[in-house]
Formats: sequence, structure tokens, C-alpha cells
Amino acid sequence: MAFMASIVVNGHGKAIVTETGMDTKVGKIANMMIENEAPETPIQKKLGQVGKILGIVCLAICIIIFIIGLVKKIDPIEMFMTSVGLAVAAIPEGLPAIVTIMLSIGVTKMAKKNSIIRKLPAVETLGSSSVICSDKTGTLTQNKMKVVEISSKDVSFATELACMCTDCDIQYQDGKMEVKGEPTEVALVNQGLEMQKDKNELYQRMPRISEIPFDSNRKMMTTIHKIGNKYRVITKGAPDVLLEKCQKQMSGSLGKEQMIEKLQIQRENEKMAGKALRVIAVGYKDLDFLPQKIDTYTIEDNLIFVGLIGMIDPPREGVKEAVRTCKKAGIKTVMITGDHIATAKAIAKELNILEAKDKAITGQEIDKMTKQELEKTIAQYSVFARVTPEHKVRIVKAWQKTGAVVAMTGDGVNDSPALKNADIGIAMGKNGTDVAKNAADMILADDNFVTIVEAVKQGRTIYDNIKKAIHFLIATNIGEIVTIFMGLVLGLKSPLLAIQLLWINLVTDSLPAIAIGLEPPDKDIMNRKPVSSRKGIFADGLWNKIVVEGIMIGMLTLVAFSIGNKFFGLEVGRTMAFLSMGLLELVHSFNIKSEQSIFKIGILENKFLIGSFILGTIIQISVALIPALAEIFKLVPLNQTQWMITILISLLPIPIMEIQKKLNDTKYGKVVYQEKASV
Repeated sequence: MAFMASIVVNGHGKAIVTETGMDTKVGKIANMMIENEAPETPIQKKLGQVGKILGIVCLAICIIIFIIGLVKKIDPIEMFMTSVGLAVAAIPEGLPAIVTIMLSIGVTKMAKKNSIIRKLPAVETLGSSSVICSDKTGTLTQNKMKVVEISSKDVSFATELACMCTDCDIQYQDGKMEVKGEPTEVALVNQGLEMQKDKNELYQRMPRISEIPFDSNRKMMTTIHKIGNKYRVITKGAPDVLLEKCQKQMSGSLGKEQMIEKLQIQRENEKMAGKALRVIAVGYKDLDFLPQKIDTYTIEDNLIFVGLIGMIDPPREGVKEAVRTCKKAGIKTVMITGDHIATAKAIAKELNILEAKDKAITGQEIDKMTKQELEKTIAQYSVFARVTPEHKVRIVKAWQKTGAVVAMTGDGVNDSPALKNADIGIAMGKNGTDVAKNAADMILADDNFVTIVEAVKQGRTIYDNIKKAIHFLIATNIGEIVTIFMGLVLGLKSPLLAIQLLWINLVTDSLPAIAIGLEPPDKDIMNRKPVSSRKGIFADGLWNKIVVEGIMIGMLTLVAFSIGNKFFGLEVGRTMAFLSMGLLELVHSFNIKSEQSIFKIGILENKFLIGSFILGTIIQISVALIPALAEIFKLVPLNQTQWMITILISLLPIPIMEIQKKLNDTKYGKVVYQEKASV
């Protein structure tokens, strides 16, 4: 069969069109991609939830504040302006832009490390991944096959047959010889050259006149050669499949045969596969005449088994350490391969993917399982062998049903449905097809598993920083709401005017939030479990922290306003409140850096945050010092005492939060001690 989108590189022929459009094989793959929409990323879902919550809460609070103002007989126009200003200030409208900037910076960093991101949210999704389904060949291994063992009564003949049944080309350029083709076949041809079996010379003596190409369903390939007045059929493929096509085996040199001993051959296959070898079986038969129709049913039968050829595809450097890092990070690495299960298990054990409690399963066994059975048992398996593209989609969906965020690697056209179904599809940049790349969210320029782990680290850092930015923005916005609300409740004049609120929001919603988004990764970022896709962004007490910190900012602003209002008048009070709130929020940005003390992690390591603080402080103070601006914002000059009080109040978030972090550390320490004691 000639499949749509295939490229004819040489020869000529006539063809009968059997299917068109969506009925072709490529069309069916395209249909699978259309039917299965790419899932929303965790951050898209969570930011959507945040937007809904904030919109409803802020609208409700602003209406309440407006009503309270009317009850207290405050000028309705002034209250309306204040409520509208508060509504604008309370919603972090800069968040989408900040998230996009963070993701863009992350994409740039990852591109320098061979991770090319096609869709921005994929950066964060990768950081949330809890399962990585990785192809073996070329990703976990080097994809540089070398023959290391041949089990045959006639090693020379087995090698001759194997290198003839390939599509490799031996090319000469600048006096150097190079074998071009698929890695497994390249290894066979190179082995032939080492044993003085040059494929080109063999083809001159035994020209190739026909073939039955390899496909993933048959797991075999056959070539037919003219030898004098006879025809030699050579078949190579998966041992378990080819054995079923053999009735006899070689017992010595060419022409000497005996009844096939399948159990003995299977034991030898298992033994070789157990050494992490990819095993290829070779068989042949000679015919006096060729059948009119050449296909698998007329040709690939009644073969004579010749031998087994074992090849090694060494693991990539650094993969074992990367798998170990994934385990520490709470990420399960799963191997998916078309290889024999014994070969897959051997490589998986060497890379520590398959441990004592883990199991391996074949595609045939998956076929016997219902959807519910696979979903229930999927977490038990770390190796999936002899799988088809359909199996890959089932595996991805089964993991997703457990709540896992799944990353999936692939390189072929047939992998594209699984890549699209996964939470993040990862295509190979070197050996991947265009279809696979288009279906993927991310492309590995070096086809290396280690690169995925580096990308996970970057993704986690971005997620942490987005969470910190949300933490900062909402906490400061709550501070603004508390200031206005409590001012009304306490019977005070409005501490801040609408224009002042909007200015503070402009200064604090942009630079510090972006700077927080550029925080370097925590040292223990790959020593903790991934964030559950079922957890909201405010899980683990974040909402409580935000509310408490917002109240702290609001109350400190009210203290500054109250002191100024009581001792120096309303305009001074509002000026002190305006300056205090802006500076309080800028100072508080340092507290958001980490759950640990800022004096432990280093206050100066984020130069962007230092820069945003200095610039924000200059802008905020300039408004009060420049007469033209002060008049616009209804501010008045402050004396030395008033400045000292304002600055002192503005610095208070640092000691307050340091005390809180110390108390949290003590509490956490007790929990750890109790857990260890109970163990």
C-alpha cells in the first residue's frame, strides 16, 4: 500500500486509489486529532477560576461600600467615584500580561537548552506534570544500534541475509564510507561490512527484485532476490512473530535443515533480550517460481529459521540521573516502546524506571483489558512494550483519569493522536515528523530525555512565580479594599481618593509583580511533588495568607491616615496614607519571594525586584514632591516628622512577616518531628 503523504524517492509504477480524504490512514489519524481537543492547561483552568472569584467578590464589596457611604450620608458622587476606583484597583487586570511575560521569558530560557515551546501555556503544564510517558529509542537511548551477539548455526549466512533485507544505502563521499538509513538496519549493514559482506556486492550477485515493506502490525520486512533460476525470500522481524512463520530451522551450513525447536529459540531470545539487547530474527526460503500475487500471505510463510541477532542501543548519558531527579520530584517515568518486553524491562531496570514494585505489560495484554480495568491498574505499570499508536492514546487517557498531568513523547505520524491527547505533547526535533511536531506543544531539539527534566524545572519555577505574583497582587488589592472599607466602618473620611487608588494600583500592579515573576528557582524545587491538577491555586492555606497580609497592609495604611488626620489634618492624613500604601506594597514584595526568611535566601539575589522597588519608590515619592503632580493627586507637602512616621510604617511588613515565618517554621518543624517519631 502507498499511503497518502508518503514520498516516492525513486522508481515507477501504477496505483489504484482505494480510499480518499478522511478515509485514508493519514485521514483517520487527522480525525483522531480533530475529535480529541487538546485539554486546557492547569494554569488556564486555575486563572479562570481566580478571575471568576475576584470579579464576583470585588463587585459585591464595591456595592457594599457604596451603600455604606450613602447610609453615612457621604457625597454620592464621591462614593461612586471611590467605589469605581476601588473596583478597578481591586481586580489585578495586569495579571494576564504578567503571566504572558513570565511564560515568554521561560520560553526563551528553555530554547537555549534545546526545548522549543510551540504553545506558551505548555511551559507551566510541564512543571505540573506527574507522569512522563517516554519513548525508549532515541529519547532514553542513543539510537545508535550496534550488533553485539548473533545466535545461529551459520553466523556468516545469518549476517548476509540480515544486511540484504534492509533499505540502507552505502554511500561514499570525500573518500569516506557512510551507511545511511534507519538505525537498526544501519547496524546490520555495518556488521556485514565487518564480516566482509558488502551489501552492494551482495546485490550485484543477488539482485533485489521485489519486497514487502515493514509495517508495525506485521513487525516484519521481506525482500526477494534473484539467484540464477531461483528466487530467495529473506524475512527479518520480531522473533515472536517470525517464529510463527517458520516450519524448519538451519541445523548447519546452507541446505541442512531440521524441524524447528521453538522453545529453545524462545529461551535464547529471552536470554538476549534480558541483556537489554534489541533482538531481530532472520529467516529465508528458496523458491523455483514466484506466485502471481506477492503479499504477506503468499510469501511470508513456511520459512527456514536462520538465527537471532542482538543489538545494543546504549542509554543516553545523564538519563539515569534525570530519572532519579524525576523520582525525587514526584514524577513517574514510564517507558513506552515497540520492543520485546524483555528488552524493554532490561533497559528500564538499568535506568531505574522499573523497580521491584513496578510491572511491565504488552500491547496484547492491554487489548484484553476494558477501559475501566486499565484505568484502575495503570499506576502499577512502568513499562509498556509492543504497543501500537492506539495503545498510546489509551495509556495517556487512563493516566489522565487518575488525575495525573501527562507528558508524552513521540516522533512519528502515528504518535500524533497521543501527543495531542496528552496534557503536553513532546515531539522529537531531530527524528520527528512534521505531523508529530505540529501536534506537539513542545519540541526537543536534541531528542534527549534529560532536556525534558530541565524543562520541568523551568516549568515549576514559572508556576511558582505566577503563584507568587497572584499572591502579591491580590494581597495588595485586598489591602486597598480594607483601607476604604474599614475607614467607612470606623466613621472616618475616605482615606484615599479614587485617583490616588488608581495611581497606587498602577505603580504596584506592574513592576514589582513582573519582578516577582523573574525570581530564580528555589533550591529544593525538584525535591517536592508536582502540584496536583485537582488543587486550586489558593490551596494549602494561600488564601488565608493573602487575606491576612491584605488586612495588615490595609490596617497599617489606616494607622498612617489616622495619625495624619488626627494631628495634622485630613489632607496630610490622605497624603501619608497615599505614600504609606504605595511604599507598603513595594516593601511587601520582598516578603513574597519565599516562605523562608528573606535574610536566609538573600534579599539581593533578584536584581529585577531591587530595581522595581527603587524605581517604584522614586515614582511614588515624586508624585508628592513635584507640585504640579501633587496638585493633580490632591497631595500636600509633609514635614520631617510626617515623613519619618510614613517611612517607619511602610517598613513594618518586613518584621511582621519575619515573625510570622519564624512561627510557621517552628510549627512545621514540630510536624516533621511527630511524623518521624510515628514512623
